[in-house]
Order: sequence, then structure tokens, then C-alpha cells
Amino acid sequence: MTEGLSDHHRRLAQQKREAITSSATALFLDRGYAGTSLARIAEAAGVSKSTLFKQFPTKAALFEAIVSESWKQGSGHAPAQPPAGDLRAGLTAIGRRYSMLVGQPAMTALFRIVIAELPRLPELGKMQFQLGKLPYFDSVRLYLHAEHEAGTARVPDAESAANQFLGMIANFVLWPRMLLTDWDPTAVETDHAVDEAVETMLARYATGHQK
Repeated sequence: MTEGLSDHHRRLAQQKREAITSSATALFLDRGYAGTSLARIAEAAGVSKSTLFKQFPTKAALFEAIVSESWKQGSGHAPAQPPAGDLRAGLTAIGRRYSMLVGQPAMTALFRIVIAELPRLPELGKMQFQLGKLPYFDSVRLYLHAEHEAGTARVPDAESAANQFLGMIANFVLWPRMLLTDWDPTAVETDHAVDEAVETMLARYATGHQK
């Protein structure tokens, strides 16, 4: 019985957490980060102030959670760094995961919040970079380095290669959304963009038997 209640309370806490982060994201977009109070977020989320403060004692802690959770969504149970040995399969897996990640509405919202607030609150940009983009980028860089070490690819500069690969995908999936409200490529179109990025990487970096 105690275990059942504990599970129930955990689910309830998670539901409240999701309501808080979702409401905060919407309010940050509508009113700006500085113009949104924790009290207003609690009201919009339908939770008490004490419940919100228990999970997020400051607005910065709440934004950190939004950043971290946004960069984890869409990954399912797929590893961020596939095993080395098959460059095409590894890049395809990474590319599919990344396209799902940056194609979600929450990611577009996050970038819009950061860009809008950057002149006044540069710490939000640092938070987005250090908690979200940088760890994800590092996982791709480490994967490419592992392929280089395994001899399945020649990648003398894994940092540049990771930038190239993720940039090709983001340039189709994410960045047009920042300017075009009707940009919504289909799954087929997105997969094609990923496949083309993979082919470009193979042509540049794969050893002969991997092409």
C-alpha cells in the first residue's frame, strides 16, 4: 500500500512539474522572462505557490529545468552516442534523434525565449548553451572521435565535423522555424534532409569500406 501511494505521489509530482514548465514556457514567450513572476506561473499551472517553490525555488532554477528537459525530449531510450563501427548507421541514428529534438515546438520556443531576452539577460544564453547544446554537441564529437579511433572514419577535427553534421540538419529543421511560422516539414522531408547530411559526411570522412 505504501509503495502504491509512493508511486501515485511520484506521478502526481511529475504531472505538476510538467504543468509548471509548460506554463512557464508559454508565459516567458508571451510576457518575457523578466516580466513573468513565479506567482503568475503557479496560477497558470494550477498549482500552489508552495508547490512551485518546493520544486523550483527561483526562476533561474525553473529555466534551467526547461532547458535540460527540452534537450532530453525526443530521445526515447536511444543512446546519445552510438557504438563505433558503422559510420552510416551511427550518423543516421544521431541525425534522426537530433531532427526530432530540434523539430519539437518546445525547442523552437526555448530558442525564441533566449534570443528575445539575450540583450538584457545574457545568462539565459549561457544556460541554454552550457546545459543543453554543449553536452549534446560533445556526445556527437565523442562519437566521431571514436569512429576515427576505430579506423572507420578519418576525422582529424571531430569538433568541426560535429558542427558540420548538426548544422546541416538544424539549418533545415530548426532555423527556418525561427522566422517562418508555417515552416513544418513532413517526416519524409526531414528524413531526406538527414540522409543527405549523412551522405555528405560519408563522402568527406568515411574510409573506403564505409562508403
